Amino acid sequence: MSTPFEKLCAIVAQLRAPGGCPWDREQTHESLLPATIEEAYEVAGAVRAKDEANFREELGDLLLLVVMHAEIAREAGRFNIDNVIAEITEKLIRRHPHVFAQSDARDSGAVLKQWEAIKRSEKGDNHYLAGLPAALPALMRAQKAQKKVARVNFDWDKIEDVLAKVDEEVGETKAAIALQDRQAIEDEIGDLLFAVVNLARKCEVEAEDVLQRATDKFRERFNRLEDELKSQGKKLGDVDLAELDAIWNQIKENVQRPTLNVQPSTSELDVER
Repeated sequence: MSTPFEKLCAIVAQLRAPGGCPWDREQTHESLLPATIEEAYEVAGAVRAKDEANFREELGDLLLLVVMHAEIAREAGRFNIDNVIAEITEKLIRRHPHVFAQSDARDSGAVLKQWEAIKRSEKGDNHYLAGLPAALPALMRAQKAQKKVARVNFDWDKIEDVLAKVDEEVGETKAAIALQDRQAIEDEIGDLLFAVVNLARKCEVEAEDVLQRATDKFRERFNRLEDELKSQGKKLGDVDLAELDAIWNQIKENVQRPTLNVQPSTSELDVER
């Protein structure tokens, strides 16, 4: 009897085979990239929503794409899904000597430093941040860079220092805007965003997650604003900012702010894999 995973691999192979599904047969690594990224975000959305059924479904969708990529590579004679599984298995054993071999690393901080050292030795990186993924979303990439350098003591000790840096970047952004220097404006807004991400990190929250939630909150309130306009027989685009602001402020007053429940950021060890 085949396992469920083996059955999935067989189905994907059949879909890609002559006489299979025309759409599946047309797919390439490049054409599947948008779906691969989208499904990873769908998994994150299901986790945040604490929707177990949807979480299970989205993990399946993501797994399907992993198997599809591996099948395309197998057809080209490059590698197959067994090679993928074998490589990650060997990597996990190699990078966890404190579990599978001899190592003194026993707390998470020591484990992360050990992980970094092993990873750098494997890849032959010349610089500490050489392995920083270029394809990550900008907020996530910035926070990842900050976490990594913090492990080698390049970090402020006090939150007040981070807040001062944010204030400094706000001032420099204002100055650039006053000069109407386009390049300076772009540079300073980038620095300001980087400083705010650092503030999120020091507060032990994920910048990507909190901005997603802030955008969701904005969308929900704007929907209420639109509904209020419709109830008055008005529509967006025909109302001036003063009236929109008045409705917006009323909506904010009617929404009780939830009690803060800050969750520590995910272990960097998991992200590094």
